[in-house]
Amino acid sequence: MTRVFVDAWDPSYGASFEGGDGGAGPGSSSSAQVDIEVEVPAAEWAPIGVSAGARVPDVVFLVDGVRRNDAQVWTAEDDGTTYAGLAASFAAGVVRCDLARGAAELAVARVSRGLFTASPSLGDVRAGTVRYEVHRVSGPGEASKLPAAVQGPLTALEIEISSAARDSGSDGTDLLIVDGPLRNRRQLPRTIGYVKTQQKHYLPAAQEAIVPRLRPGQRTPVFQIGTVWGGWSWYLRLPGSSGAPWSGIVRVECSPELSPEQAIELAEVSLATLPRFASSAYKDPRAPQNLVPIAGLERRLRGLLGDARVLHRALARDSARAF
Repeated sequence: MTRVFVDAWDPSYGASFEGGDGGAGPGSSSSAQVDIEVEVPAAEWAPIGVSAGARVPDVVFLVDGVRRNDAQVWTAEDDGTTYAGLAASFAAGVVRCDLARGAAELAVARVSRGLFTASPSLGDVRAGTVRYEVHRVSGPGEASKLPAAVQGPLTALEIEISSAARDSGSDGTDLLIVDGPLRNRRQLPRTIGYVKTQQKHYLPAAQEAIVPRLRPGQRTPVFQIGTVWGGWSWYLRLPGSSGAPWSGIVRVECSPELSPEQAIELAEVSLATLPRFASSAYKDPRAPQNLVPIAGLERRLRGLLGDARVLHRALARDSARAF
């Protein structure tokens, strides 16, 4: 008999995995070369539980960012050409969780605003007391591609505040959790990337079959993804899943600059640490993957962005005065 599971995620957020054949897992295969024998031989792949000697850091930093499109703009150049522009607000923050004291606090948060365009002449734009710093994009600057340009400055802001938070409260044994892939944040020490939504197949069929078999608090062996943004990676299942094959599954990654032994140690640390931050379905529409500190941080950061309607009106008013 066919079994049916309801994804715990609110459907307005999409799905916790981009289902392929029958919704049994990620929807498309990665072309990356993968080494699955980093921790154990391929034939010995099996779920791994928390080891007795796994170290749980006393302090965990969680970093995330949010962004919002405030207004679409257009320029009229002196030569008659027109360029699209996007006025966007974005913010990044770090939550410091002291596991020894059972306390969490916002360590640092910063807001920035940018005007993204390929216009060669447009400068910074003001909206009342707010300034949108111009970010020149390459190419023709099609309007549909401008939202993606916000990610670079947002990532740079996340790196900046992560370093600032650690400088003010790190003893060198903490853990930093980045919400999303590491990408160009791989140089941050003692850092893991936390990928909530699974879109790609990375493992051969025999090893991928281990993933749905994971119980809460178990992980796969570490494997290596050989791409420009690749590194060491592993899957784990959080508590509170719906019971569907890929419910509660997250992929974790760390820097390729680490040794295999260091990557395996971080995998053990993540397995001992991440489940205690898992969210509950009655509190969060993206449970259990949207970690509790991250959910709180997102709400706080969106509040710091200000009222989008006020900013939009100010942009429209002040831009009209400029002509």
